[in-house]
Amino acid sequence: VHPNESQGCQGGCATCSDYNGCLSCKPKLFFVLERTGMKQIGVCLSSCPSGYYGTRYPDINKCAKCKADCDTCFTRNFCTKCKSGFYLYSGKCLEKCPDGLEANNHTMECTSIVHCEASEWSPWSPCTKKGKTCGFKRGNEVRVREIVQHPSARGNPCPATSESRKCIVQRKRCQKEGKGKKNREEKRKKSNKDESKETRQESKGRAARRQNREQSENNNKTQPKKRKTPNKEQTLAPIDTAH
Repeated sequence: VHPNESQGCQGGCATCSDYNGCLSCKPKLFFVLERTGMKQIGVCLSSCPSGYYGTRYPDINKCAKCKADCDTCFTRNFCTKCKSGFYLYSGKCLEKCPDGLEANNHTMECTSIVHCEASEWSPWSPCTKKGKTCGFKRGNEVRVREIVQHPSARGNPCPATSESRKCIVQRKRCQKEGKGKKNREEKRKKSNKDESKETRQESKGRAARRQNREQSENNNKTQPKKRKTPNKEQTLAPIDTAH
């Protein structure tokens, strides 16, 4: 055994030193040096810590440091997350985004500028004035459109979503809704009244006829039958005129 090496290493170390920690790692683990004051200690990890990226070689797997402005990286020249104050663009950390791009303070990335987009105008509405479509000659008509894409911070702002213009219509009188409704109500009441009157009259007629019929039947039942009396002329004896 080498004088600087120890037996019975722990923490995934293949070989280790009492002073420097791990000297090599078991298969699939990454070797990284961690600074402790003025001393560096070797450790073996399953993945590289933040600020490092992993490289695999036949004899050893190592964790190497990312660039100073990079928080996490895939390789030394390709950053995946920048440190505070820098914006990520194409694997690089920049203090200012290139032309045509804008800084996204939420994701800390340089993103494309998005301009506002609006739909087509709707057809013009009917000509109105104070919410009515009659009783005037000059009014207004409007049309609207919707926003289909909101802009980013540096994108072109959205245009107006409604337009109004003057319009002229042929003057026509407005039908008084209250009067018309009142007339309809009166007609309906009158019709119901006439129907009720006819119904009452028919009921009275039927009741009178039924009463007369019942009275007639009662009279026939209570009146005694008249007996037939012989004719006086038939009962008198014949006068003998021979004497």
